[in-house]
Amino acid sequence: MSSTSDPLSVPVDTGAREGIVRDAKVISLISVVHFVSHLHAMLLPPIFVLVKGSFGVGYTEIAFAITAYNIVSALLQTPAGFLVDRIGPRIMLTGGLLIATAATAMIALLPGYWTFIAAYALLGVANTVYHPADYSILSSAIDGQRIGKAFSVHTFSGYIGFGAAPAFMLAGTALWGWHGAYLAASLLALGAAVLLMAAGHILPKKPTAAALAATRKRSSDKNAKVGWDLLLSAPILRNLFFFLCLGMANGGIQTYAVVSQEVIHGTPASISNIALSGFLLMSAAGVLLGGVIADRTIHHGRVAAIGFACTAVMAIMMGWVAMPGFLLILVMSVGGVLNGMIQPSRDMMVRAVTPPGSFGKVFGFVTTGLNLGGMVAPLAYGWMMDHGQPQMIYAVVTLFILLALVTAITRRKPEGSLHGLARAGS
Repeated sequence: MSSTSDPLSVPVDTGAREGIVRDAKVISLISVVHFVSHLHAMLLPPIFVLVKGSFGVGYTEIAFAITAYNIVSALLQTPAGFLVDRIGPRIMLTGGLLIATAATAMIALLPGYWTFIAAYALLGVANTVYHPADYSILSSAIDGQRIGKAFSVHTFSGYIGFGAAPAFMLAGTALWGWHGAYLAASLLALGAAVLLMAAGHILPKKPTAAALAATRKRSSDKNAKVGWDLLLSAPILRNLFFFLCLGMANGGIQTYAVVSQEVIHGTPASISNIALSGFLLMSAAGVLLGGVIADRTIHHGRVAAIGFACTAVMAIMMGWVAMPGFLLILVMSVGGVLNGMIQPSRDMMVRAVTPPGSFGKVFGFVTTGLNLGGMVAPLAYGWMMDHGQPQMIYAVVTLFILLALVTAITRRKPEGSLHGLARAGS
């Protein structure tokens, strides 16, 4: 009997290994692109003062570049998601990287303030592609049993891109000036585009036959929601609001933690910067932990709720408790772990209410909430700082954390288990 069963087990094991290797290649390739996209989003803040002085303008005028980036991203990300579902994520992702290459090259090579603003708007066009295409590829190409870890590695690579941006820009500026640093960023995007074209054969070029058949079936069903009907349905709008809450909450902590702690508690900026770095770095670590958790549970709302509850406690302590430096660093670092732990479950919650063939448009639409938060949060919290109300930042941050918590725990559960849906779609 063993002689009969042993040979049959070899192909199964070989196929499983091949699946794992292929998934690893897909995740690695998409993570490289996500790293570049997040690094590009953070090119300006480390050299804000240098660019301002070069153009001879104020902070508001330079900040308008970031505003233009977010406005274009918010307006065009959903249409980009529709294109991802129609023509395929691979070609859209390659196009986005080439547009980013052109935008950063414009900043490096063409003079003038308005050229700088136009280039940042063009960089916003490139940014519209990444989330719809990345999540579409991961959702359709990765085995359902590993999708949580795939989301976590993808998000982790973005956090590393954020973290690498200051060192990248400061080193590039020291060597070649800030124009040269932008040119290096352009070459980095071009290299990622070439890598995608060379190794992208492992990615789906266009929607799979199964996805197209599922889309046609849904379109023929009078009760099914497709297109804008799907995006404006209650489950998707709830996720859009969920992402908006995340953008508003994280915008307050990441942008104003250092200056607000100095005003409220007299905490030296050097200590607050270490605490903020701890929050960001431990968020990246928390993302990996969250990926393991996301693959081991179908209760993603509960995971998010626990993380949000603890993050709300962190925000309240930062606003109203005068902590010594070591305790502030510890509290923000633990808060970072819990903040990162939420992210894979966040993505799984969106995937659970998304029909096959619609990953691009749905993820493009709901992640617009982050852009909306990125547009509103700096202005709103800056107004509070200017009017001597820094504690209000933490009150509003806590409010949005709690709104996100309520949104997570009161969402309608999809039919069937998420693991079952994942396996069916993989």
